[in-house]
Amino acid sequence: MMNIRSFALSLFSILVVGLSLNAQQLPPVKATSFKKDTFNIVKFGAKSDPFVLNTKSINAAIDACSQKGGGVVLVPGGFWITGPIVLKNNVNLYLNRDAIIQFTDDFSQYQLYEGNWEGIKAVRNQSPLSANNAENIAITGSGVIDGNGDSWRMVKKGKLTEGQWKTINEKGGVLSHDKKTWFPSEKSLKGSLVKDPGVWKTDSKLSDFDSIKDFLRPNLVVLTSCKRVLLEGVTFQNSPAWNLHPLMCEDLIVRNVYAKNPWYAQNGDGIDIESCKNFIIENSTFDVGDDGICIKSGKDEQGRKRGKPTENGIIRNNIVYHAHGGFVIGSEMSGGAKNLYVSNCTFIGTDIGLRFKTTRGRGGIVENIYVNNINMKDIAGEAILFDMYYSAKDPVPQPGEKREAPKVELLPVTDGTPQFRNFFVNNIVCNGAEKGIFIRGLPEMSIKNINLSNLSIKAKVAVVCEEANGITISNLNIKASTSNPLVSIQNSSNIIFNNLSFDKADLLVKVAGDRNDKIVFVKSKVENATKQFELGEEVKNNPVIIK
Repeated sequence: MMNIRSFALSLFSILVVGLSLNAQQLPPVKATSFKKDTFNIVKFGAKSDPFVLNTKSINAAIDACSQKGGGVVLVPGGFWITGPIVLKNNVNLYLNRDAIIQFTDDFSQYQLYEGNWEGIKAVRNQSPLSANNAENIAITGSGVIDGNGDSWRMVKKGKLTEGQWKTINEKGGVLSHDKKTWFPSEKSLKGSLVKDPGVWKTDSKLSDFDSIKDFLRPNLVVLTSCKRVLLEGVTFQNSPAWNLHPLMCEDLIVRNVYAKNPWYAQNGDGIDIESCKNFIIENSTFDVGDDGICIKSGKDEQGRKRGKPTENGIIRNNIVYHAHGGFVIGSEMSGGAKNLYVSNCTFIGTDIGLRFKTTRGRGGIVENIYVNNINMKDIAGEAILFDMYYSAKDPVPQPGEKREAPKVELLPVTDGTPQFRNFFVNNIVCNGAEKGIFIRGLPEMSIKNINLSNLSIKAKVAVVCEEANGITISNLNIKASTSNPLVSIQNSSNIIFNNLSFDKADLLVKVAGDRNDKIVFVKSKVENATKQFELGEEVKNNPVIIK
């Protein structure tokens, strides 16, 4: 039989091996390359004028460029109003520093089409900027692309000041029946009252969705099934829904971009990488209304049927300000995610720092995730979160909002049972969070093999671990204002704290549930706790081992 110390050391060795792997093992991301030929949109009739719609001129320049073998479509300094733009093969859309492309608020310019929304087949309005099955494309420069999202988005009263709420109502629009949400039009309000709005069914027709058209907000940039893509230097802002959405793309580089949305922008994600292969996101800044940098791969049965994981990704040297999560996987991860390397990122004021979320029905496996050197400040919720009970709500409750804990019940394992396993997280600093570490799996599918090391965290609550197996937390220095208990564990096994450091605690660990085994503290300052452990009535045998 393996003794406890050997058991702890063997799990710690798994952590060391995991962190020794590096992104150099991934296949190289193929880069774009363009001819120097330049096509100025002005020569195709574009005018810098807030009363001129430049849709035809800009698309004509793109078409001409692509047909002649590619090159650069130049957007010079100016204010360019346009309808939807479609990128074509071998085109680099380049914006000068003093160029602003703003998409029109005339919804009639955006046609309904059969697309994708949050991982499933759905009808949406045409995206302001899109490409389909294109190769060798780019959006570069240092100008601004504005999606005119405030013309599309509904806004919750609770997220605005009294003056902001008054201003938005003066724009027109309509209020929900409870007067707590503003909608830009009657069609938008009507869509909010429909079950599964926009979802495509076998007998659907596009005309079926005309009555709720305004509700079917487009993502600002949607690149579908494209190869060799570069987004560099540009500011993407004010998106109707998600900001940047590469879908089923291969060889993608996102570098030095700024994704910006109001903090209250519903579904205002920064970037959502969905079912993509071989990509880099680096040196970029995100300040948005929903998740900052997010990994997805389809939703539920449709996502599993697509079967395209998001894989072989490098996310490095990025800053995320306001967002629901700094780096996020899920919750639409039904095709899986694997081989992702996240390093040298900063999260300031995000709701959650590292956010890994899913729920029953998704299925999919998220594995081989490597995170290193992350700095966080003023995190409203959890610094590190693994949660298999995602409920499609804002991660931090609004003032006065009450939420019930999810009902815990053991269900059969099916194709819809999601899995989180093999995470390696190292060198994390967090100065301020509601919770330091929160891990919550399902009774039928524990979160497995999570390895956290070299953590320095200041939070109200230190560690909560439920329905987990094989969790190693090494070299955690935690300062928690709530220390009764410092660590809360429920129905979890093979949990190791190696070199846990804390100032003082009333209670070190509280254990609940009837399925616990091997909760081990090795070389930890347990003497700083007034009481070492407390067991719930349902705990059959003491699983706490202190070495």
